[in-house]
Amino acid sequence: MKVKIIGAGLAGSEAALQLAKRNIYVDLYEMRPQNQTGAHKTGLFAELVCSNSLGSFDITNASGLLKHEMQILGSELLPLIFENAVPAGGALAVDRTLFAQMVTDKISNNPFINIIKEEVTEFSSNEPVIIASGPLTSDKLAEAVKNFLGEKYLFFFDAIAPIIEKDSVNFDKAFYLNRYNKGDADYINCPMNKEEYLKFYNLLTNAPRIELKSFEENAKFFESCLPIEVLASRGVDTLRFGPLKPVGLIDERTGIENYAVVQLRQDNKSATLYNLVGFQTNLKWGAQTELIHSIPALENANIVRFGVMHRNTFINSPKVLLPTLQSKISSNVFFAGQITGTEGYTESIASGLLAGINMARVINNLSAFELPQDTMLGALSHYISFSGHTNFQPINSNWGILSPCNLDKNIRKNKKLKNEFLANRALNSLKNFLNNI
Repeated sequence: MKVKIIGAGLAGSEAALQLAKRNIYVDLYEMRPQNQTGAHKTGLFAELVCSNSLGSFDITNASGLLKHEMQILGSELLPLIFENAVPAGGALAVDRTLFAQMVTDKISNNPFINIIKEEVTEFSSNEPVIIASGPLTSDKLAEAVKNFLGEKYLFFFDAIAPIIEKDSVNFDKAFYLNRYNKGDADYINCPMNKEEYLKFYNLLTNAPRIELKSFEENAKFFESCLPIEVLASRGVDTLRFGPLKPVGLIDERTGIENYAVVQLRQDNKSATLYNLVGFQTNLKWGAQTELIHSIPALENANIVRFGVMHRNTFINSPKVLLPTLQSKISSNVFFAGQITGTEGYTESIASGLLAGINMARVINNLSAFELPQDTMLGALSHYISFSGHTNFQPINSNWGILSPCNLDKNIRKNKKLKNEFLANRALNSLKNFLNNI
């Protein structure tokens, strides 16, 4: 029996490899590069679009714990992420091109995976299928999903940050440093004094934006990935307490903490390209150029990719999904990735991992399993499938979704100790669960 996987992004690629290593044949459908999404640039599998950072690997961070759980579950993409990692302080970032190429090669050379480069516009609930078409699902497939689920699909908007060439940065003004001097100095920091920041802020808040189409006017933005102009509209100091926060970034040449700091994060292995951290935007390209060039140290920046905004599609998971990631309508149909309402690269891979494992169990006449809710992946899959949601919105891994427990007073008051306790509980719970299935 073959499994049909729609979409060769992070979730679909992970799911395909999970099935293949269990000797299950897969037809993997990917419409790119014949039909591009408007955000993707290549036809490579597992292409990272918005950023090249997958967040922390520290277990005291929710995303870090999720990665440790994925290791235990045998993620196929995680080792490739480590192999293509680039310096990013406490974050796990990759050379996105090398990573995507390695994933593509791994899948292309797998005898259990048949790659079909075409757009899928329909599917049958009578066949095993994993829909991992991502947040940029094509209109025709989205309509097929809508018809299958009997629910109107939802959408919100995501924005992509610009990328510049490192050689065009003025290092007479910029400096290398990680916040609070943690680890190696991986980030390029572009400081601004008060006058420079206010000029930047005035340009930003008055810059022309790309107009939304009529059906997009009631767009819903994911809170942790807001366009910088939307953040700025909340007040003049909002950015200085957000992506332009200067705290912990003291230029050793001056010994002062600046009024605001724009950070650049390495985007490729050769360290020739850097993206502007927190600069997701929907400004017109001319306005983006003017805004970036207003930043001291970036007055002559060569912009190799402008920021863009695009529609993200996701299903109303609480009404249509089980914690196994199977649809409530048909146990043959699984959903994985951001189309389920999980937000973030790590979460996409993790959901593909769970969908792939559970699909393999179904193929082998075993029941799909629900992970414990004191694990991060278990909590995430239960959260998006909780039928009590009245206004479901995409979410990423966070400590608040884990099942509660009684904590010692001293641990409860210490955030790091609390997170360590919850992380160790999760990892032990996952290992015990796997040992008893």
